[in-house]
Amino acid sequence: MIYTTKQGDEWDQIAFDQLGSEHLVDRLIAANPEHQEVVVFDAGIKLRILQVEISPQIFSPAPWRKVASIPGASHDS
Repeated sequence: MIYTTKQGDEWDQIAFDQLGSEHLVDRLIAANPEHQEVVVFDAGIKLRILQVEISPQIFSPAPWRKVASIPGASHDS
């Protein structure tokens, strides 16, 4: 599949929109090595989007977003 960038697109947002997770940005860049130095895209750049199988682990919350439980603390407000 080919994705045509819009002005201001960034790798992580493209990965999220096209592949379902920003954690797949490395695969997106690997499929488009000629653009690996780009941070913010101009409009009209053609990128290859490879189909990937997504592991449920990719969608787990980042460690800093997980709520730590504190013994004796209540989470009710």
